[in-house]
Amino acid sequence: MEKIRIYCWNTSLYYECEPGTELLELSKVIDHKCKYTVLGAFVDNQLKELNFRVYSSAAIRFIDLTYNDGRRMYVRSLCFVLQKSAADLFPEYSLYYDYSLPNGLYGELRDKGVDEDGSPREIYITREDVEKLKNRMKYYIHHDFPFVKTKMSRGEAAMLYRKNGRPAKAALAEDGRFFTSVYFLDGYADTFYGPLLYSTRFIDLFDLVKYNNGFCLQAPSSSEPWRVADYKYQDKLSSVFHENSDWNFILGVDGIASVNKAVTDGKTTLMIQVAEALHERKYASIADQIHSRRDKVKLVLIAGPSSSGKTTTSKRIALQCKTLGLNPLVIAMDNYFVNRDQTPRDENGEYDFEALEAVDLPFLNQQMNDLFAGKEIELPKFNFVKGERFFDGTKLKMKEKDILIMEGIHALNKKVTENIDPERVFRIYASALTSLSLDENNVISTTDSRMIRRMVRDYNTRGITPEDTILRWPSVRRGEERNIFPFQENADAMFNSTLIFELPLLKYYAEPLLRRIAPSSSAYTESIRLLKFLSYIMALTPKEIQNIPPTSVMREFIGDSSFEY
Repeated sequence: MEKIRIYCWNTSLYYECEPGTELLELSKVIDHKCKYTVLGAFVDNQLKELNFRVYSSAAIRFIDLTYNDGRRMYVRSLCFVLQKSAADLFPEYSLYYDYSLPNGLYGELRDKGVDEDGSPREIYITREDVEKLKNRMKYYIHHDFPFVKTKMSRGEAAMLYRKNGRPAKAALAEDGRFFTSVYFLDGYADTFYGPLLYSTRFIDLFDLVKYNNGFCLQAPSSSEPWRVADYKYQDKLSSVFHENSDWNFILGVDGIASVNKAVTDGKTTLMIQVAEALHERKYASIADQIHSRRDKVKLVLIAGPSSSGKTTTSKRIALQCKTLGLNPLVIAMDNYFVNRDQTPRDENGEYDFEALEAVDLPFLNQQMNDLFAGKEIELPKFNFVKGERFFDGTKLKMKEKDILIMEGIHALNKKVTENIDPERVFRIYASALTSLSLDENNVISTTDSRMIRRMVRDYNTRGITPEDTILRWPSVRRGEERNIFPFQENADAMFNSTLIFELPLLKYYAEPLLRRIAPSSSAYTESIRLLKFLSYIMALTPKEIQNIPPTSVMREFIGDSSFEY
């Protein structure tokens, strides 16, 4: 039989193999140069599992934990092992993954029945229970069970999911394509909406720790794949996720299938109205906290990761402060940059504008303290073309009811105000912390939601292509990991900008943009992944989108906001 040619992107070399060769076998004979264990591969720019057989000439790139797609394959497979372990040890309960934490996935065991209000009954899991689950996972990993993929009709798949106590997953399967992929692990059926590893032995690093009423499942760190991310309990962040779960219950949704049903049943307008009303209550609550400390607090600092709606959040909180008799004054932290010749450089010798040292902290602290002491100051401006600070005669002197609002990437870092009385400062963390899931055991990544927000906004307001947004995103994420996430628990208040209707809304705008990305593009594989994710969501119509109020945080991304940005 004539051999086929394989081009390996990892080595920039051509190889020959027999038609039908598994990727796993190819990874053993090709010096793929991956630093860690090969987990999967891109075949002609499409993600494939290692049991995929190559029948014709193709371009292949092997991936490991240093690739986002490799890490996703690892995490999905790890989740499946825990799912099977829970089914073995606690067959009377169902395992739910609720939301992503900075150091893992939070999950709980719940009774398969429901309370009087219709919500699943949570089961308090002990440290001993967590240890039993962890040891059962180790059993599956040690004995190298394969992940077996098969195709089933949506009816067959839904029946299996219901049998396993997964009604939301079953409903989503019934709404999908006629045939769907179902995975089996030692006879247990489930799906995680993406490729898995070859077998359980490819999972060589994880941890499972007690967390609140449930547990935190930890995978290798994204920045340091050789170790599990440091475990850190984050009480404030956890409470925000719980609050969002409560909001979802108020709205009568427990997953994408229920959101889709609300859309198809014509309840979109009500869903928008209730979700926006819940936001308004939260804005008012934060303003109340500031007002209650008005004798001391004079500076409100707001920070959050990209596309969290920080600008709208600051404007709406400012409006709520006005209703309480305060007079908010907005100051841009960017105007306190050091001059270009003093800007620090990164490891590549490039200017690092996101470094804390890029801000003139002594000058900022001096001006704030002068204002609090009743002095008049001249506000700085910054010329980003020349890279120089200048003054244009703009003066400021605070009155009794004035309060300063400043938004910036370092706003939660206490070093920013280290020479200011801490009682003068109120910090707010804003992010899109969704606890909405695809189904009972597949959480929706807050990172994905924010990237789609940014893609839509970049295209609508900045003329940036979806391809460029996707390719820039890893750099954005690195900046967040360094400058924002480590300091989020410093916040006095957290605002969750997610809205239950935003994914159906964003699908309307994002799907056609993603479809424009060519197969030859470096962003193609990510566009395919996002399109598959969006395929499970029912889009809003233009008429329904008109019902979104002009003050909504979503208007920051889709346009027609009544605020100026």
